[in-house]
Amino acid sequence: MPIRRFAGQKSLFPYSQTPKLSYGYRKMNVSRSGYRVFSANSSTACIELAKKITERLGVELGKSVVYQGSNSETKVEVQESVRGQDIFIIQTIPRDVNTAIMELLVMAYALKTNCAKNIIGVIPYFPYSKQCKMRKRGSIVCKLLASMLAKAGLTHIITMDLHQKEIQGFFSFPVDNLRASPFLIQYIQEEIPDYRNAVIVARSPSSAKRAQSYAERLRLGLAVMHGEAHHSELDMPDGRQSPPPLSRTTPGHTGLELPLMMAKEKPPITVVGDVGGRIAIIVDDIIDDVEDFVATAEILKERGAYKIYIMATHGLLSADAPRLLEDSAIDEVVVTNTVPHEVQKLQCPKIKTVDVSMILAEAIRRTHNGESMAYLFRNIAVDD
Repeated sequence: MPIRRFAGQKSLFPYSQTPKLSYGYRKMNVSRSGYRVFSANSSTACIELAKKITERLGVELGKSVVYQGSNSETKVEVQESVRGQDIFIIQTIPRDVNTAIMELLVMAYALKTNCAKNIIGVIPYFPYSKQCKMRKRGSIVCKLLASMLAKAGLTHIITMDLHQKEIQGFFSFPVDNLRASPFLIQYIQEEIPDYRNAVIVARSPSSAKRAQSYAERLRLGLAVMHGEAHHSELDMPDGRQSPPPLSRTTPGHTGLELPLMMAKEKPPITVVGDVGGRIAIIVDDIIDDVEDFVATAEILKERGAYKIYIMATHGLLSADAPRLLEDSAIDEVVVTNTVPHEVQKLQCPKIKTVDVSMILAEAIRRTHNGESMAYLFRNIAVDD
């Protein structure tokens, strides 16, 4: 059945009941004309996030219909005029990633066809962001998606905590990469008792910069995990060791002889830093497959940490991640509402959610009014 959305519908989250993690933002006093906010995804979580944003902006959610046909084709109907307006499409990414992408592409193209002035995609979690580098004989899918979005008609993207900041270079239009760290840091300060006795933990040396930024702003110590329990994706065979094809050799030519490189071998997991008798707070941008997080928590427990928290922006929590977290030594997993995870929360009470709708609403307001975005990045380090 088509999921219809009508303007004027009362928000499920009145402003008076919004979470206290406001980070200094208030309800925006903006014009009701000149721009519209639509929800591209038919999932409940996306509609709720869109309603939170429109409630803060003081505007109504645009009228549209997004549904799947009998043959699973995505269909979008825009039910009001958008000619000459700035249109913001809010799209969260549920487990069915490809369907969500098609919804976004089809809606953007529909708005472009209906003469929208600018089409801005508000995509808190950008999908395929882990496929932003060449792996083996694969492809850089994230760059392909960027080209598809531009072709569909998008002129701007507002996202949050890209997996790699270099992804912004894949786009031919502006990308605002917001940060969730102020909200997660505020959660640490307000919700973790005795957080002054905590230490920030980086799961690997590659994530040490992010952890260092958290530690410096919280005035806490830093610990880094080194080594891995198993080989990572970076160490998987990528074809460079495959033998060359047989070919005829030129007489008198023995071929080029390169120096023999010693193969890398990672040591077992060790902790660089003191976590004994401390609260360990692991920070990362994405938590999806949780086996590595669980293994890290066990090592930290063995080293004397008495409580373990995980702070991540995007809680994908795929497969049986909730069960593994529930059975692990991890005390709490804190993620934002950039990705729907209501089902996972029912399976694992350890998962807590931080609302980031206020910064998305402020980014929309500033984008429409042509204001600087610098206010949203105050006191935020580049390494976040």
